Amino acid sequence: MIVKHRANIFKSLTCEWATPQTLFDALNYEFAFTLDVAATKENAKCDRFFDIDKNGLLQRWAPERCWMNPPYGPDLEKWIRKAWEESRKGAAVVCLVPSRTDTIWFHEYALKADEIRFLCGRLRFGEGKGRATFPSCVVIFRT
Repeated sequence: MIVKHRANIFKSLTCEWATPQTLFDALNYEFAFTLDVAATKENAKCDRFFDIDKNGLLQRWAPERCWMNPPYGPDLEKWIRKAWEESRKGAAVVCLVPSRTDTIWFHEYALKADEIRFLCGRLRFGEGKGRATFPSCVVIFRT
């Protein structure tokens, strides 16, 4: 029974986690975001945003100041790689991602960031009643 529970501990019904407003507000004050690159119409944090139809992975982000809270599913590596690539082209990208320091994507892309801020405690995403089952960090790629 314990093994089954542990096997499911990191599973979720969704890969989209709405950014906590207070966290976004603090980072937006610091970075003045102009584009939300991975949003839905309901949870976009900037007036300009890419949703699933516009597919931020296929768009140019530079020279914007970008907020990125990507889907936390199997495509997360594509998002963090895109953030790093766009920063090399002139975008500033601030990413809210799970603090998965044991993953390949973290070592290949997040560790190339100009700054990583590990968040204390577990976030409460969007209107969620409980806290996340994983730690989070803010990965910052400056231009």
